[in-house]
Amino acid sequence: MPATPSALEIARALIRCRSVTPEDGGALPYLRDLLTQAGFAAELIAFEAPEMPAVLNLHARYGSGRPNFAFAGHTDVVPPGDAKSWRFDPFAADIADGELWGRGACDMKGGVAAGVAAALRFIAKGLFAGSLSFLITGDEEGPAVNGTVKLLDWALARGELLDHCIVGEPTCVSALGDTIKHGRRGSLNGRLTIHGRQGHVAYPQIAENPIRALAPVLTALLAPPLDRGNADFEPSNLEVTTVDVGNAAHNVIPGEVRLAFNVRFNDLWTPESLAAEIARRVAAAAGGARTTLAFDPTNAVAFLTKPGPFTDLVAAAVQDVTGRRPELSTGGGTSDARFIKNACPVVELGLVNATIHAVDERVPLDDLEALSLIYERALDRYFAEFAG
Repeated sequence: MPATPSALEIARALIRCRSVTPEDGGALPYLRDLLTQAGFAAELIAFEAPEMPAVLNLHARYGSGRPNFAFAGHTDVVPPGDAKSWRFDPFAADIADGELWGRGACDMKGGVAAGVAAALRFIAKGLFAGSLSFLITGDEEGPAVNGTVKLLDWALARGELLDHCIVGEPTCVSALGDTIKHGRRGSLNGRLTIHGRQGHVAYPQIAENPIRALAPVLTALLAPPLDRGNADFEPSNLEVTTVDVGNAAHNVIPGEVRLAFNVRFNDLWTPESLAAEIARRVAAAAGGARTTLAFDPTNAVAFLTKPGPFTDLVAAAVQDVTGRRPELSTGGGTSDARFIKNACPVVELGLVNATIHAVDERVPLDDLEALSLIYERALDRYFAEFAG
């Protein structure tokens, strides 16, 4: 029987696939073939939506019993930007200074590679009670419409029930294993227009300057704070991301002011209750000015996997390998865990996130190997403690 490939070998193969969302570049077929050769039932599934390109996804399962433990992640990456700014070709997977360089090394082809290598070593040890699955998408860095959310529905419709899941997103701050994400804040985008009446600056009595209402509205959006947070989440936060009058003339009172904002919100809010609170604040502060407030649809809702046996198990696996006990966190942005939480308890654990989405993204070789050992240790513990 051939030796199982290392996390490094798998990561290098994946980085060499130019899988900038929504392109796959051969990444998921490579994983399908690798897992199939090891005895997984693996299938590629493409999903599409109106006015959006089709996206390739991978589902693979070893075994048929319960519990069914899943690794989840994505092989799509953000664009590298100007390749000339990189020390090495961002898709060459070069090794230098004890690190693996390339787009996706941390976010998150390295995490996927660590999970696959760990799974291959684990099943090579012999029979175990239960199943081991992979849910890998090519749409996490994009609109997240044709990826994990549809892959989960597809799997559940086929009776592929999940019991627990680790998502290999880069979660660590300064050292491998220092942070596990056991929840995420929600995200809500809003757009507000303050309407006035255009006119000549010399005749303000026959115009209405919407900029006069801007300052009190901005103040109302930001103060008082939306909440003070709770034991599991930091306070919700609203950030105005753009203000646009669109007026190039010095002698014209503009007809409207447009602004956009994003709120990262904790589990004290739903998108509906948050939108209602923002609307209340705008109406109270606008001083009679006409406003139009709209919110984008969101599939990013705050969630929490309560600390307990599963989070303890993953933390213990980290400590077994690194000697450090990770902190549980709900900070940072969104991830596909927000979809998986509807199917089973989920946590995120991956590499250090210092270079994600940056020029010269890279991961220390020791961290890549250690993460794979953490995942393997988590599998050892999981099927010893949760099976049977």
